[in-house]
Amino acid sequence: MNAFLEKLRKKESVIGIIGLGYVGLPLLIRFGEAGFNLIGFDTDSRKINALLHGDTYIRHIPSERLTQFLKNKQLDVTISFERLTEADCVIICVPTPLTEKMEPDLSYVENTSRTIAQHLRPGQLIVLESTTYPGTTDELVLPILQKTGLAVGKDFFLAFSPEREDPGNKEYHTGNIPKIVGGVTPQCLQCATELYASALSSVIPVSSTKVAELTKLLENIYRGVNIALVNELKILALKMGIDIWEVIEAASTKPFGYTPFYPGPGLGGHCIPIDPFYLAWKAREYDFTTRFIQLAGEVNVAMPYYVIETAQNSLNERKKCLNGSKIMVLGVAYKKDIDDDRESPSYEVMKLLLEKGAKVYYNDPHISRLKPGRKHGFRLESTPLTEETLAEMDAVMILTDHTAYDYEWIVSHCPLVIDTRNATKGVKNNRERIVKS
Repeated sequence: MNAFLEKLRKKESVIGIIGLGYVGLPLLIRFGEAGFNLIGFDTDSRKINALLHGDTYIRHIPSERLTQFLKNKQLDVTISFERLTEADCVIICVPTPLTEKMEPDLSYVENTSRTIAQHLRPGQLIVLESTTYPGTTDELVLPILQKTGLAVGKDFFLAFSPEREDPGNKEYHTGNIPKIVGGVTPQCLQCATELYASALSSVIPVSSTKVAELTKLLENIYRGVNIALVNELKILALKMGIDIWEVIEAASTKPFGYTPFYPGPGLGGHCIPIDPFYLAWKAREYDFTTRFIQLAGEVNVAMPYYVIETAQNSLNERKKCLNGSKIMVLGVAYKKDIDDDRESPSYEVMKLLLEKGAKVYYNDPHISRLKPGRKHGFRLESTPLTEETLAEMDAVMILTDHTAYDYEWIVSHCPLVIDTRNATKGVKNNRERIVKS
């Protein structure tokens, strides 16, 4: 361990990161800025080719940083996992999705662990960052690595440190977000703590990998439950003729005991729609039902259906039928001003529209083309917003509030706007065309 720490403190360690997506790529850049040599691993050759040319495929990450690392011969990226032996620290940032039955899919973590085991050598630190249920590091990853005959805490070190990325957030980024770290042994914890302390502003050690794993889930379950609460209140407030956004704004003036959460067409992103179900699944092993998590999931999953119901009712009031109507969806990204469409509720809304016979178009200034995903098979291209295009639509549905949109102009050129994100707040003209959902 002493040799590992000495090399780390001298910034002579090579940092290897597996999975160069929204978590792995920012982390790779941060360690590069801290002065470490880097090896990035990914099975997607398109990503590797882009990075080798200094190009970025994530909108909010500037390519200049990558170009500088390449120029200084500080960075190499590859699909060749034999090179894992060159890395002193290996950080796993692979997906942890759900199956069609809403159960954890740890195949990426398991396969990556097996690949690491094939190339594991004494003196290496392995850190799992992928969000998962408590026990994954100890019960899944560790046994795979121990089959090599190497001893954890002595020959190699293993830890869990949950990712805390918020794409597009200009205030908080990889470098200044506090980092939770839990180790399998005290030696593992010390090595992982010093690794992150060498590049990040704040590191918070905890007593075990299970504590670190559950910490991440608590953060996202807290958000999921509160978003479900405000989504349910939104529906009630609309029935009562009350502006829920004004209510939230008023409640936010309380300087203690209240944190604002905001309603929408459903949950999106890489965490909140998925992570709570990891804990709910694991809880069944202990004959325990996580009722709050299940109920919140039901409310949030139902929101796209509520949006469709609103659209149907609004069209009916105008003597139109959803079947055959032309519907323009504004915004596919799961949140404002990013190109991240993972688990976006927009996909579920579009799927439901198509099932009911609508002709669906979309526009997103950051996503020019839709690619088939886990739950959909869309191959649409973004339709330009013109007066002629909007005039042809029977309705426009605002699902993501991008600052690139001129909502007053959009409303003035479309007969019906279904607003799910309060994006048209402040629009003065043609308010009779706006339906809150």
